[in-house]
Amino acid sequence: MKVLGLTGGIGSGKSTVASMFSKLGAELIDADDLARQIVEPGQPALAAILNAFGPTVVQADGRLDRKRLADIVFADPIARARLNAITHPRIRERMDAEVESRRMEPGLLILEVPLLYESARNESVEKTIVVWVDEATQLARLTARDGLDSGAARARIAAQLPLAEKKSLADYVIDNSGTRGETRRQVEALFRLLQQR
Repeated sequence: MKVLGLTGGIGSGKSTVASMFSKLGAELIDADDLARQIVEPGQPALAAILNAFGPTVVQADGRLDRKRLADIVFADPIARARLNAITHPRIRERMDAEVESRRMEPGLLILEVPLLYESARNESVEKTIVVWVDEATQLARLTARDGLDSGAARARIAAQLPLAEKKSLADYVIDNSGTRGETRRQVEALFRLLQQR
């Protein structure tokens, strides 16, 4: 199976593009899904987060208060690094196991990883795909989607490698600043290309 990394910036439309690849027949592993799994009640990562950030980041039902934790880590790079040190190795371990279990199958396997370059995950895939939008579109989508004010949205965008830099590192770029149909046509063309190689 050919393993590809799919990334972009927050609000760029990675999940939309990943879903399009999936509908075409690609296998998909989403790092965000794995991130949610490792912080379920009873998981060691949740206990480590509670120990590092205190009881205010856990809801009354014992589940992680993702919004509260996001508010903390996007306002403080040291806190964000502490969280990443807890979660990234566990996410990588689960993702590696999932990839290994499918390695001998035919087809394309897309790893949707928001911090593909930041976490050096790009070194473990054959090619990288970046979902790109211009900064104004990214900001507008993020504020509309998550109900953030522009300051909070900008802080979240700034916490990642700039999209222009990710674009320059990519093997392939999907421009998601147009219509959904335009994006779908790019995904279909790239899917066909990847199948041929």
